[in-house]
Amino acid sequence: MALIVQKYGGSSLADAQKIRAVARRIAKTRDLKKKVVAVVSAMGDTTDELINLASQVSNSPEPRELDLLLSSGEVVSCTLMAMALRSLGYDAISLTGLQAGIHTDTAHGRARIDRVDTDRVIRELEAERIVVVAGFQGFTEDLDVTTLGRGGSDTSAVALAAALKAERCEVYTDVEGIYTADPRIVSNARRLEEITYEEMLELAAYGAKMHPRSIELASVYNIPIYVAASFGETPGTLIHGDVPMMEHRVKVTGVTYDRNVAKITLRGVPDRPGIAATLFEPLSAAGISVDTIVQNTSLDQFTDLSFTVTRTDLRDAVKRVRSVSEGMGARDVVTDDSLSKVSIVGAGMLDAPGYASRMFRALADADINIDMITTSEIRITCIVAESRVEDAVQILHKAFQLEEP
Repeated sequence: MALIVQKYGGSSLADAQKIRAVARRIAKTRDLKKKVVAVVSAMGDTTDELINLASQVSNSPEPRELDLLLSSGEVVSCTLMAMALRSLGYDAISLTGLQAGIHTDTAHGRARIDRVDTDRVIRELEAERIVVVAGFQGFTEDLDVTTLGRGGSDTSAVALAAALKAERCEVYTDVEGIYTADPRIVSNARRLEEITYEEMLELAAYGAKMHPRSIELASVYNIPIYVAASFGETPGTLIHGDVPMMEHRVKVTGVTYDRNVAKITLRGVPDRPGIAATLFEPLSAAGISVDTIVQNTSLDQFTDLSFTVTRTDLRDAVKRVRSVSEGMGARDVVTDDSLSKVSIVGAGMLDAPGYASRMFRALADADINIDMITTSEIRITCIVAESRVEDAVQILHKAFQLEEP
């Protein structure tokens, strides 16, 4: 009997009625003679509410205690889902991350999965039960609960699918798949029937629905991911590695954006070996991810160095940058948190000229200034003012003719 891992997001589980509706969907899959492992997020805005509650009792919640608190949201969801399935006449059992064998490192709030011990899940599946697992969480060797950070339930689901050698991982959410652009911004955005891991990884890293960690994991273990809406039968998008790469295929797959961007600039930095290492090593040690980096041409042996981080990391990043800037001889440290990223992504752009110039011309004609530029083999990203990012998405979607024919 084939195994399917399904993941349901918090908006799909916001109340008892929605939980019962999702239970019926899970039951339909079981009726198709499939074994089912369902991974669930916390109900609705539960995680945000718990974070807010923690901030009311502590100015700086201890990470271990905060993780234990936040993990309770998914535990509530998975127990209620098991109850709903049992009320429909299906044998089901709920498991926490610990009970499901999800081992992680000790980085509270952003833990990474080390391995998955599947013995308990396999025993329950062999007993003909539907297994409901609390997403977003795991445990350390000392049995402390950890959470996996943003998009953690997606990562939980893909990790379980890989460990259990599932047929595929299905991710059900509040959108009907992966689109050529955010349909809330571009009304005629087109739903993609399929997309490669490589393209989806770039889209996810620069603002699309799924988290890059889950896509990377799926790519490594070759687990197809099907993304679709929780309610209704509208076809979704299949993310996999078998999309044919013919010469005539669409060059640009989608346009994406990310508002969670801030820029830090060190002015008047001495241009000598070791400066970049001195600056970025403390950020790396603190788990702060740096994205776009631009260093200006040296003038009189001094230069300006700019880089971007997420806005959520800005305060901590600035604190660490200032602690080393004086020793580096930097003249000043300035920040800008009014920026956003807009990107075009497509495997068809590889070794095909003209896409950067076309993107830049489209933005220039709309009087949208480009602050910084970063690229990969299949992505071009521009940092622009947040006030113009929606305009930029609409303009680029039209410029590359991604709308429905």
